[in-house]
Amino acid sequence: MEYTTPITTAFEVQRATIQQSQQAFEHGMEFQKRMNEAMLEGFDSQESAQRRTVELSQSMVHGYLDAVESTVPGAAGTVDEMRTTVDEQFEFLLDNHAEVFESVAAEYEDGVTAYDDMTDDYVAAVEDQLDMLVEAHEELESQSVDVAEQWGTQLEELQGQVEDLQDQVSEVSEQAAAAVEA
Repeated sequence: MEYTTPITTAFEVQRATIQQSQQAFEHGMEFQKRMNEAMLEGFDSQESAQRRTVELSQSMVHGYLDAVESTVPGAAGTVDEMRTTVDEQFEFLLDNHAEVFESVAAEYEDGVTAYDDMTDDYVAAVEDQLDMLVEAHEELESQSVDVAEQWGTQLEELQGQVEDLQDQVSEVSEQAAAAVEA
């Protein structure tokens, strides 16, 4: 009679669950890394879109100034001064815009790199701990199987002894019945 199959099966299921949990954990960490990278890659397109918006605003102001210059007699000198001032302000804005995006992107990239390094270390530590857990789990399984086998052997021996005792009791009963009849 095999007593260890349910025990072995239970331990195998537990180990499979541990491995699946580890894989889910690693996939989650990898997903977060990819999200960070996508975010970092999106900075360039975000900066470009915002730069175009600022440049469009500048073009709109120029259009307004052109309309004022063409409809207001004698405004050409004032409009030229305003156009120069507007252009200086937009140039200042675009320069600062580029610097801010460059700074934010660099800081975010540094943060992503630090996060990736920390995540790699964390995943490695979890893998080491899970390896130790699986080793301990396998040892516990081995010990449990040994105990179940010993228990099964003892149970079979006890069952044999009970059967022997039943045979002796039957024999004695038959001898007693034969003695009473005689």
